[in-house]
Amino acid sequence: MGIHSAFRTRFLDVLASIYIYNEHRGYTSLDRVLEAVRARCPDNPSFIAEVVKHRGDEEKHYRMFRRWFELQGRMPLKVDRTCGHIDHFIESVFGCTIDDLDTDAIIADGDEFEKLCRVIMITEQRGMEQVEILLKNKHIRSDKGLTRIFQVVERDEPSHWMPYDAWLRAHGRSPKPKWRELWTDYWIHKSLMLAKLPALFLNRNTPRLEHWPDEDPQAYA
Repeated sequence: MGIHSAFRTRFLDVLASIYIYNEHRGYTSLDRVLEAVRARCPDNPSFIAEVVKHRGDEEKHYRMFRRWFELQGRMPLKVDRTCGHIDHFIESVFGCTIDDLDTDAIIADGDEFEKLCRVIMITEQRGMEQVEILLKNKHIRSDKGLTRIFQVVERDEPSHWMPYDAWLRAHGRSPKPKWRELWTDYWIHKSLMLAKLPALFLNRNTPRLEHWPDEDPQAYA
């Protein structure tokens, strides 16, 4: 295998491993969000339905990446929450991990629910911008399977942030990110692109998952 081919293979392997982690983290975390939305907005079935769709799309994306790895004949690299955009964002804004997020407090406090909606909205908008960039990448475009996956993700992304934006506007809340939220999003994105991804790319000792996370909740532990 030539240097160019080896680079391409490793790049796609690392990128897809990070994406499958984030898609799995996304749809499992949205179970908590959906719980909060149903409790906070019981009289808004359309908003609930949009969050249900968001959750379903995230799981669909995860399964597409899983299928891509299955066709490659290998498991994803075992990454952790240091590669998770939403993990870092939740920890920065709420001061705890996603798993420790106090759903009851968010339901009871309109300001906390507003922050949660805005965090999700910013994260999804960042994801949409990143997919647009990736679809122009020659290594991605050289792989028909990944290209199709990212095209599906690109098509789905707008419906993932718009409902939260609409809810905020309808309830007199500002969808405009605060400067601290913008800085947090920028810092997380840059650290992932300039530090985490290159470090994972270079670390040939990173183990692979032994089990699929949808089958084993401790797969990423």
